[in-house]
Amino acid sequence: MSPHFSLGEAVHSDTALRLGLSNTPPQDVLANMNVAAGRLEAVRSYLAQPMFIDSWYRSPAVNQAVGGAHNSAHIDGWAIDFTCPAFGDPEAIVKFLIATGIKFDQLIVEGAANGHTGWVHISFAPAMRQQVMTAHFVQGQTTTYSAGA
Repeated sequence: MSPHFSLGEAVHSDTALRLGLSNTPPQDVLANMNVAAGRLEAVRSYLAQPMFIDSWYRSPAVNQAVGGAHNSAHIDGWAIDFTCPAFGDPEAIVKFLIATGIKFDQLIVEGAANGHTGWVHISFAPAMRQQVMTAHFVQGQTTTYSAGA
């Protein structure tokens, strides 16, 4: 899909494998994923460190199995959850990316609480709202979002 991101890692899902669910994107979603991969290359260029993809494409069945929002941008191939430990924690990454002026739809600090490192959620959905949020979790489940990082 791009120099640093493969289709294999974009569709990999331990949940899909465990439950025997298909996680193969349709052609229109694959087109979105290719656009997102190009934009993710810009993120990687800014971070100047390897990024590790936790979740990218999720078929509707996989998204439901992981408890994702029914309208998740992961279903359309626009959203990517990642870490970049060599750069820093999710909050540091989000704040840095905001300062670069890079265009995105959503940028969310996720799962960084109670001793968990967390991850960054970035979406390149066409709305490009520049929406920045922090997810708040209780017992491993997102309960609320607040504005900002």
